[in-house]
Amino acid sequence: MRKKLKITEGIFPMPVLMIATYNEDGSVNVMNAAWGTMQERGNVVLNLTETHKTVKNIKARGAFTISIADSAHVVEADYFGVESGNRNANKFKNSGLTATKSEIVDAPIINEFPLCLECKFIEYQNGDYGCGVIGKVMSITADESVMIDNKIDMSLVNAIAFDPYTHGYYKVGERVGEAFKEGLQLKK
Repeated sequence: MRKKLKITEGIFPMPVLMIATYNEDGSVNVMNAAWGTMQERGNVVLNLTETHKTVKNIKARGAFTISIADSAHVVEADYFGVESGNRNANKFKNSGLTATKSEIVDAPIINEFPLCLECKFIEYQNGDYGCGVIGKVMSITADESVMIDNKIDMSLVNAIAFDPYTHGYYKVGERVGEAFKEGLQLKK
């Protein structure tokens, strides 16, 4: 028997994305965003309102990075979601993490997160059903610690996902099948 649940951001897992930008003074700003995905190959979409410091920075600099949060840094990742860059100019400094300037876009790469998409800002959509920030992925980098034979191994990334039903974080990582192959068993 099925039970009705309260309407919430009902898709699970939701990514835990660290969106990094530079502030006006060149300091680093990072926010935690679960509402983001690929729009198409090479384009990302982040459902963020213009009130976020991050969106203001993206528009001003024309760039941002998206790091995949990992289980080793769940405290820092959550902090980037509960503290506002509009209220705390030292938000990134307080986290204890470090950053390196991207060689591709005018945005920081958070060194401690193992996977990063470097993005150029395309546009902001603001309508009744607008999606917010749209960006073009210019480069993807991964720390060598999460690679085997020059390919990323997602089980080593230890990415975390957000559970909107209970507000929990879950570690993602066990491979359970091969995409575009498992379903062939049922194809007749």
